[in-house]
Amino acid sequence: MGVGYSSLPLSTATQHNSFPLTTFPSETKSNSVPKSIFSSNPTKKDGTFNTYLHKFAFFPTTQFPICVLHARVGPLRCGRVRDMEILEEIDSKRAWDVRSIDQDLIQKLTYDALVWSSLHGLVIGDKSIRRSGKVPGIGMNHAPFALLPLPFPESHFSEACELAPIFNELIDRVSLDAKFLQESLSRTKKVDAFTSRLLDIHSRMIEMNKKEDIRLGLHRSDYMLCEQTKSLLQIELNTISCSFPGFSSLVSELHRSLLIHHGKLLGLDSKRVPLNSTVSKFAEALAKAWTEFNNPRAVVMVVVSSEERNMYDQHWLFSVLREKHNVTTIRKTLAEVDEEGELLPDGTLVVGGQVIAVVYFRGAYAPIDFPSETEWRARLLVEQSTAIKSPSVSYHLAGTKKIQQELTKPNVLERFLDNKEDVARVRKCFAGLWSLDDPEIVNKAIERPDLYIVKPQREGGGNNIYGDDVRKTLLRLKGERIEEGAAYVLMQRIFPSVSLTPLIQDGICHEDDTISELGIYSTYIRNNEKVIMNEQSGYLMRTKISSSNEGGVAAGYAVLDSVYLT
Repeated sequence: MGVGYSSLPLSTATQHNSFPLTTFPSETKSNSVPKSIFSSNPTKKDGTFNTYLHKFAFFPTTQFPICVLHARVGPLRCGRVRDMEILEEIDSKRAWDVRSIDQDLIQKLTYDALVWSSLHGLVIGDKSIRRSGKVPGIGMNHAPFALLPLPFPESHFSEACELAPIFNELIDRVSLDAKFLQESLSRTKKVDAFTSRLLDIHSRMIEMNKKEDIRLGLHRSDYMLCEQTKSLLQIELNTISCSFPGFSSLVSELHRSLLIHHGKLLGLDSKRVPLNSTVSKFAEALAKAWTEFNNPRAVVMVVVSSEERNMYDQHWLFSVLREKHNVTTIRKTLAEVDEEGELLPDGTLVVGGQVIAVVYFRGAYAPIDFPSETEWRARLLVEQSTAIKSPSVSYHLAGTKKIQQELTKPNVLERFLDNKEDVARVRKCFAGLWSLDDPEIVNKAIERPDLYIVKPQREGGGNNIYGDDVRKTLLRLKGERIEEGAAYVLMQRIFPSVSLTPLIQDGICHEDDTISELGIYSTYIRNNEKVIMNEQSGYLMRTKISSSNEGGVAAGYAVLDSVYLT
């Protein structure tokens, strides 16, 4: 996530207010049980399992409704944002009034949710336990989550889902245009050491005439729904280490379970929570890529950080990959790849004696992941190999903030997308993005810093610049006339609606005003000219208190959530 109102962290207050609810009408076309990704279907009529293993492994495939998209071509803006004092008067409604829910019911929901999370592996490493990021089963705590799903317009949800395959194609085509990537990031390269090293690897691949015949994309596009214009605006497109494919599926199942058992009291229908297929779709994509590599003895290598409290989300994916597709995974840090890896004469990557078919990066997306030349050697080794990468260095570069800003310029999308309707749909969801070379927009941001965000070329939470710091940063860059401005982009700040939400953190339920961000996962596989997979592949809803600027769950700023279609 990346927008909000101040720098306060998520609250851990222990005081509870009573929570209230009105109802939504439910529409159900079928009572049939969705098909499981495993050989056996649910054993109970409500779509759940009696057996322990299947409770852990069942994630249905989701079909989302189709919506009619507006044909308007031009980027929609979030409208003239009101003064901050007025914004604070936005009615805090989570479509139902949470303050009227009986306190005993809240306690029951909280207890049941915590039990469900513990039984179903919705857990993270406890940061207070030193070994929790290294040794599985040590110091586990439940992942933070919203107690009830977020009401979200079905039409906008469908719009976001329909955009996913278009963005997959866009990223693939941008990644193939080496000149566009190098030229667009040339000034950034001079002032951003991390981006510079990625560009150096990219240049080496160009010199080698290295081709990625099989390309694998595991992406997530993040959006917010502008409260004033009711338009869906993209925050960013992630092409590396898209987190929570396992937990996003789990939280949706958690909320469905709560509404199956307590929905009548709440006036809510569990079928309005879309089934979430992310973990099964990501596993399917990795398995199909492994199949395309055509070596049954090869394995999937997951590149991870040396310490990872979020390891259980990752293990969910690898468990499904093993159980459903019989594909073996190994976990390695970049340092281990450097120590154990070798490149055979034909380009085959071997790590620890095992041939690598697919390299899936769940780390290596930030400077902290490259503390020495050891890690950079490993990253180059992987890129030089014939292994399928998610992402390749060109896919990684295509997902940078600067490239996203370049794509908003007139006539740039047309360079990569042939279909005019696709161009219109993508452009419609673009928020304002500008280079700091534009003096007019920079001056506007200095005058009204509350309406803008300064973004560096970084992934993960805690990097963006907000509020008066926007003004200070822009004045410094403008006054010193230095090239450092090329390391940033300026983005329109999006103001979504605020809703009162019960949040569960550290076993405590507390209530706060929140804003939310919708992420749509997508999967893409191309073998030369043949597209093998290009699909929307589930969703992630993240919710944070409205007074917090940053929004990463793993970074501690937000909680996991799901969607209640309205």
